[in-house]
Amino acid sequence: MSEVLRAEGVDLVRDGRPILREVSLTVRAGEHWALLGANGAGKSTLLGLLGAVTHPSRGTVEVLGSRLGRVDLRELRAQVGHVNPRHPLSSPLTVRDVVLTGVTNSIELLPRWRPSPEQEERVEALTATLGLAALRDARWPTLSQGQRGRTLIARALMPEPRLLLLDEPATGLDLPGREQLIEALEELRSARPRLATVLVTHHLEELPSGTTHAVLLRDGRVLASGPVDEVLTGDQIGKCFDLPLTLQRHDGRWSVRIRRTA
Repeated sequence: MSEVLRAEGVDLVRDGRPILREVSLTVRAGEHWALLGANGAGKSTLLGLLGAVTHPSRGTVEVLGSRLGRVDLRELRAQVGHVNPRHPLSSPLTVRDVVLTGVTNSIELLPRWRPSPEQEERVEALTATLGLAALRDARWPTLSQGQRGRTLIARALMPEPRLLLLDEPATGLDLPGREQLIEALEELRSARPRLATVLVTHHLEELPSGTTHAVLLRDGRVLASGPVDEVLTGDQIGKCFDLPLTLQRHDGRWSVRIRRTA
């Protein structure tokens, strides 16, 4: 399968403080990665590198075949779907219009810009896939957090990216909202089998059953990386979060609890 992302020996230093150290990771088309770790482990920082938001201090990062430092980051970012639940929208745009801003990679609709008939059809298809067909004319302030999350995924998919990055997409969601978001991701993965995804979280319960690979970060270093069955074990997760944990999987979904000691 073709490589979508490759990071090799990556360090990132800010204000003299190491944030990431010797991180290596390869993501291929059709793979769905979970990026797990405690708060401050470096998850969102690593996602920023993979999304061509910033450069590494040392090492190399290649995104969609382009090496950071040799390509215009703005052009590269336009080819990557990036879902941030803290999307800074203040205008009461409709769901349709928010999704269309994914074409122009802007927060608001650009003046005098008009979508093509093909782009309008794509909005229809994506909102249907993500369970938003009945909400296309609903305005952003009226949406629940879960509806906003699914709208932002549709927005990120408008440019037809090969890579989708999700930075804690279940932030602020209640239980129904979380489950609807996870179901939408499962539907998306069935509809787009070549799409690669990287999902950042520190809650294993938020991982879709279609997750294929995982990387565990602790203190800016990779603790474990590879297929989920090898990486997501009670011992590995316990080391990652520095707790004695028991991990269970049922119908493809994970749950975790503290292991009781005698």
